[in-house]
Amino acid sequence: MAIKHATPVTVSLHDLQSNNIPSSTLTSAFGPDSLGILVVKDLPPSFPSLRTRVLSNSSRLASLPASTLANLTNPQAKYLVGWSHGVETLRPGVVDTAKGSYYINCAFYRDPSLQGADGTKFPGFEEYTAPNVWPADEDVPGFRSDAEDLIRLIIDTAVLVARACDRFGRTEIDGYQDGYLERVVRASTTTKARLLHYFPIEQQSQTQTQTQPNGALEQQNGHHSRSPSPTTNGSSTTPKQQPKEVEEEEQQKVDDSWCTTHVDHGCLTGLTSAMFLDESESESPLIGSSNSDPGSQSRTPTLQELHSSPDPSSGLYILNRAGVMHKVAIPRDCLAFQTGEALELITHGKFKAVPHFVRGVDPGNCAVAGTSTSTTQSKIARNTLAVFTQPNLDEPVDLETGLTFGEFARGVVKKNTAAVEGLDFKRART
Repeated sequence: MAIKHATPVTVSLHDLQSNNIPSSTLTSAFGPDSLGILVVKDLPPSFPSLRTRVLSNSSRLASLPASTLANLTNPQAKYLVGWSHGVETLRPGVVDTAKGSYYINCAFYRDPSLQGADGTKFPGFEEYTAPNVWPADEDVPGFRSDAEDLIRLIIDTAVLVARACDRFGRTEIDGYQDGYLERVVRASTTTKARLLHYFPIEQQSQTQTQTQPNGALEQQNGHHSRSPSPTTNGSSTTPKQQPKEVEEEEQQKVDDSWCTTHVDHGCLTGLTSAMFLDESESESPLIGSSNSDPGSQSRTPTLQELHSSPDPSSGLYILNRAGVMHKVAIPRDCLAFQTGEALELITHGKFKAVPHFVRGVDPGNCAVAGTSTSTTQSKIARNTLAVFTQPNLDEPVDLETGLTFGEFARGVVKKNTAAVEGLDFKRART
């Protein structure tokens, strides 16, 4: 597959804080001919160490015993709170065991005493109203405090991006409610964070054909496939020369082995850059490097992060508005924000939800450091954090029909669970 790289629109946090983002910049980032992604640089000094600790903890969490992970799941919340792994469907008939997720309700951003939306006001929405589940501090030291601090930082930044979008909407979108998006992001009790651990492909391929879940239903929270998934391309070799028509056909073949093509169903999705780790370098991903954060003596050492993915074809891909695939890299010291389906509804299609997918690391494409030799011994994992800023459940997202976000989200959840109804969610897979 020929890879097209794209550089996303980038703005400074300082310009967001001073309301100095012109409409033309947002049009370039989110408009009809855009990639639908905006990168924010010049983040607070606390960001790099927070990102490193939280993403390192994703590997530690995923390596806990199956019995411990089973105790961190919440079936009543449709496995959208706490640990989730093993029954998300990549496409019809294909169950995803490639990644594990840890879902966190972010109502604490609005009020530190809250761990979810009001269950008495919104019965039947346990995925948003159930309290968070946290690993014991002896299992993953500092997990909760670090995760909450990083989520707060991401939502703080999302509020500023939302404010810029509101200024755009006020001048460019007929009938736009002034201040709508900032209010939604700032006051929501349904914003959801998803800490992701993509298992090494060599490791997960041994269980890819198993369909029983390990006590976890991995929903596509914030993820809603809007079109049939592209054809999977199992080959990792790009021919040196091809006829033009064959090359165009190759452009449409996608190895979305870690996360199938989908769009998010919230408003703005905040993303950290991915952390790549070679888990073959230690007997356990719980073994840290010497790069521990000097301010975190009570925590375990941070893990040794690779400079970049050793497979240059691995990473985040976005389909632009013309349906052309582009590989997009988020700098390590930045955050990225993508548009989701709820925002597309709110803006009457002026901002479009972003189809995207994640291509896994092919061990055969990984070069041995300092040489041109590839190795199949690498076990490359990928960790990242996504924060889906979403309206409250009773918030209208379609003013013409009166459709609320709760009704919209319920339809998405029902669609994404239909393929796994009847499975015994109580079984645990080691």
